[in-house]
Amino acid sequence: MPGTLRVVLAEDSVLLREGLTGLLTRFGHETVAAVGDADALSEAVLAHEPDIVVTDVRMPPGFQDEGLRAAIALRARRPSLPVLVLSQYVQRSYASELLDTGDGTGVGYLLKDRVGQIEEFVDALTRVAAGGTVVDPEVVRQLLRRRRDPLAALTPREREVLGLVAEGRSNAAIARALVVTEAAVGKHIGNILAKLDLPPAEETHRRVLAVLAYLRA
Repeated sequence: MPGTLRVVLAEDSVLLREGLTGLLTRFGHETVAAVGDADALSEAVLAHEPDIVVTDVRMPPGFQDEGLRAAIALRARRPSLPVLVLSQYVQRSYASELLDTGDGTGVGYLLKDRVGQIEEFVDALTRVAAGGTVVDPEVVRQLLRRRRDPLAALTPREREVLGLVAEGRSNAAIARALVVTEAAVGKHIGNILAKLDLPPAEETHRRVLAVLAYLRA
């Protein structure tokens, strides 16, 4: 992946749109289009064929989920298009719908508060652009607090590992975070996939399926 990403940005708030454009420029990326509604987002993607789309969920005219719907439609036409969706609040259904597009890779769902944590936001952007899957840690935490837990078969450590997988971290990054070996992480992930009854498949795809199971819980 080239160092400079060509980004189409969709955000109805002019202040936030300008701020994000400046932030992307600061880190060496190019905003090829910055628009304020879902229709303009679709047109910009078709016109510029960007490396990644960054879009708000709620946009004009209805301020419901127009940005998300546009992103899903764009991914239906171009499944490999990386999309990073920003949301004001935790909405598990939004994250699940986004992860259902394409093969679940090259997508991210972050809360807008994460933009203020600049390095985390830029890291998520580059990981999604490279084909990674990133889910906001707060979404993960809220899932873990739910009373009805279909992931009850998982041990506390396996839950912790799955939470880090949902954040888009690699085995090496998980090993560093938990201060264990990569082999131990691989064993935990193997146990998680087995307990979630996920069929044998390409490793990256199985990880996405595990995250989807996690979000739908």
